[in-house]
Amino acid sequence: MQSKMSRVNIDDTVLVELCREGDSAAMERLIIKYQNRIYNTILKICANVDDAAELTQETFVKIIENIDKFEGRSSFYTWAFRIAVNLTLNYCKRNVRLGFKSLDAQSDESTQQTKKVLKEFLTDARSPNPERVVQAKEIGELVITALMKLDDDQRTIIVLRDIEGMNYAHIAQVLNIELGTVKSRLSRARSNLREFLEAVLQ
Repeated sequence: MQSKMSRVNIDDTVLVELCREGDSAAMERLIIKYQNRIYNTILKICANVDDAAELTQETFVKIIENIDKFEGRSSFYTWAFRIAVNLTLNYCKRNVRLGFKSLDAQSDESTQQTKKVLKEFLTDARSPNPERVVQAKEIGELVITALMKLDDDQRTIIVLRDIEGMNYAHIAQVLNIELGTVKSRLSRARSNLREFLEAVLQ
């Protein structure tokens, strides 16, 4: 077992098997590997740092409790994100949003730079989706505010595709929907996000 754990790029499949054998170090490696990505995804969906931290912790508790039920029909990455997204969407349905809470407040100069980037996106016919904007270093409160105007399903699919960079097949597995539904929902979400951004920038 020690030789397996000493490998630098140990495979998730091996780590999962070690977890099933009760290897706490293997579970720790899985948590370290994915905790930041899962936390950031949850944060972009629920827009509350405290709730995102709690939901991330709850996600890994469920992963640990259900690791023996993981059948390997999808990657561990996809399975873990499915748990995280389901928990977060259930949280959103249970809680009425009382208003947007700043995730990463920016200076006026930074906000102006963000607006500049967004205007370039909105006037660039070669950019049919907001991927370049949401991944830009200048991303800030303006875009997050626009994201929070989307309904939960649309916001989630934007986060998974355009922020997390997940491919359509993985999104379909995470959300348990058809591939065609992923594409149509993403198209509507991007269109609505564009409208919200245009309204903000007027």
